[in-house]
Amino acid sequence: MTHLTRRTAIAVALAATTAFILPGAALAQDLPTLRLSSVVSENDIRAEAFAEIAEAVSDTFDMQVFNGATLVAQGSEMTSIQRGNLEMGLVAPQTIAEQIPEWSIVTSAYLFSDAAHLSATFDSDVGEELKGMAADVGIHILAPVYFGTRQVNLAPEIEVKTPEDLKGITMRMPGGDAWQFLGEAIGANPTPLAYAEVYTALQTGAIDGQDNPLPNDYNMKFYEVTSQIVLTGHLVGFDVLAISKELWDGFTPEQQEALQSAVDKAIATSTQRHLDREAELVQFFKDEGLRVYTPDRTAFRDYAQQKYLESEFAASWPEGMVNRINAIAK
Repeated sequence: MTHLTRRTAIAVALAATTAFILPGAALAQDLPTLRLSSVVSENDIRAEAFAEIAEAVSDTFDMQVFNGATLVAQGSEMTSIQRGNLEMGLVAPQTIAEQIPEWSIVTSAYLFSDAAHLSATFDSDVGEELKGMAADVGIHILAPVYFGTRQVNLAPEIEVKTPEDLKGITMRMPGGDAWQFLGEAIGANPTPLAYAEVYTALQTGAIDGQDNPLPNDYNMKFYEVTSQIVLTGHLVGFDVLAISKELWDGFTPEQQEALQSAVDKAIATSTQRHLDREAELVQFFKDEGLRVYTPDRTAFRDYAQQKYLESEFAASWPEGMVNRINAIAK
């Protein structure tokens, strides 16, 4: 075979190979693109869930996950979806409440008793109302995404059974009126402080305590400078996985089913993994020498809900919704 003949043969072979490759590539490019933006780190349980969703729908969508707020800034996911600059996002309910004041109800203390209550509420008629409000501003809610329940973590060796026992206790809470009010609603004296400064403040006695889900207490090693964890369970932490309503409405029923099924499966697994981790950490903290116990949660819940109902935050809450959500837990 001459040099020219060999070159011709190679060219023909490449052309044939390309003919087989290009149709598949074209099909991949034709899949609807779903870019998901979240603030979670790559080693977060939720990041694994998002990867599972992307894999599960890979025959239907080209889903691209951007964690660590690398695509859009934290807190701007909702507006990015509304402006058409983003397809999907992990959105904090506090962010939704900025546009829909009625949503502030789901950011209040003791509204949800646990992760199961949270899920049941979003599956109920109450959930449909909340989702409907979001749909009215262009956001379709796929699922609530649980990430832990906030508990009280104290340095002083005191006995805490009711909110009255936290009177005079300086409790670090995140900045912002809603967070500071949450501290008051559980009976403490709240003070804002940067998260990175909490360990030193506990160590020096500048603050008496702080509140966070147990995995956060572990990651930040707060157990080294505190004496106890009071399982108040005052706030079930969650965000919502959301997608553009306009985009969702344009999907076929088969596409909607594929995405929703993948989300439901992955988030259920993620929730259980969070719950398992929280249960494991209770024993870990006990082994580290901390007292870990449950106070009178009914007293805490009644006190907090009354504080909220008397506050300006409750002015926008749909009438009777607190009672309807309470009833779901029973």
